[in-house]
Amino acid sequence: MTIKLLTIGKTDNAQLQQLINDYQKRLGHYIKFNLEIIPDLKNVKHLSETQQKQKEGDLILNKVSNSDVLILLDENGKQLDSISFSNYLQKYMNSGIKQLVFVIGGPYGFSQDVYTKAQGKLSLSKMTFSHQMVRLFFIEQLYRGFTILKNEPSHHK
Repeated sequence: MTIKLLTIGKTDNAQLQQLINDYQKRLGHYIKFNLEIIPDLKNVKHLSETQQKQKEGDLILNKVSNSDVLILLDENGKQLDSISFSNYLQKYMNSGIKQLVFVIGGPYGFSQDVYTKAQGKLSLSKMTFSHQMVRLFFIEQLYRGFTILKNEPSHHK
């Protein structure tokens, strides 16, 4: 199985990007992982929130195949602790799917088309984080989930 994280816009903070790179490298010891960045939309001043979500949604859906399982990182999604998240990952690995795709949307969230296509929603917290921070937190949680599955000593209850 491959895990792909789709995001809108690049990380412009070099220190944050360095941490993301570190966790990506660590994660590579457990599973094939791809971080794919969809460039920010240009000239969004003349677009409404709905139009911006729709355009971003089209870009997201173009990166997802019919056989992929699509999970949205969404403030209204299900919240899991790290152990439950590791079990969530194991369930998908056991299911035989080829690719599990997680998506961090743009500043206004997701279009209705993306919500319709998604098979699930997860929330990292009830708090609001920048989209760039969410990348780091999510990749770290993926790494933590795999260390839990391998019974490695990096997670403490």
